[in-house]
Amino acid sequence: MAPVTLLAMWRGGPLWGAWITLLTLGMGAEWAGLCGLRARSAAGAAVPAALLVAGCVTMFLSPLPGAAVLLLAGLLLAAFSHRPALGMGILYIGPAYLSLFVLRAQPAGLRNVLFIMVIVSAGDIGAYLLGRLVGGPRLAPKISPGKTWAGAIGGTAVAILAGTAAGYENPLRAALLAAVLTVVAQAGDLLESAVKRHFGAKDSGWIIPGHGGLLDRLDGVLAAAPVALLWSLAIGPHAMMWLYGVARG
Repeated sequence: MAPVTLLAMWRGGPLWGAWITLLTLGMGAEWAGLCGLRARSAAGAAVPAALLVAGCVTMFLSPLPGAAVLLLAGLLLAAFSHRPALGMGILYIGPAYLSLFVLRAQPAGLRNVLFIMVIVSAGDIGAYLLGRLVGGPRLAPKISPGKTWAGAIGGTAVAILAGTAAGYENPLRAALLAAVLTVVAQAGDLLESAVKRHFGAKDSGWIIPGHGGLLDRLDGVLAAAPVALLWSLAIGPHAMMWLYGVARG
């Protein structure tokens, strides 16, 4: 998926919106599957449908009504559906979907979104390699037996190095931001492992041979993107996240 993601990220606009919508609908279908439903069933289609409506509202109107659609749909499904977990899926997947759309639409959107993806990817690669090479005590054996402290520390270190390189204009701020986002991304990874354990599933899906589903690959992004958006809005949407008050694309 990396080449298509990079192309869509670079082009932005409708291509980026269409690509992240496609990925989000796939994750919504996987969530319905985890809940024991087929995405083509009426109940199973509720999650992808709600995500699609929220995305369209965000793209054609503004993010606030889109977020309201997400919240309302998630709460209604959680309260009145015979499978309340369906509503939780909307609230789990939706914030990152809208965040990535809003972030890319900002003047510094390309660099900001690329920064997030670099950190999450570097953290995943570093955690895998260091965990395999070093081994040692398990990080959270009851949630994810394969994750180790060595992997978590190694992934954090690699993500910080990658973030420092990606935000070379101000390496200290970039390193600090990378440290926060990679910890959030690793927490998202653990959360997704806990979700799969709750549902008794090894993988969220099968769409990526040898790697599972989209939720398995994008769990870190689901956690990091909303945090990055909040930080971006706090410092000013015209700035790269590691350069306060500087407008660059």
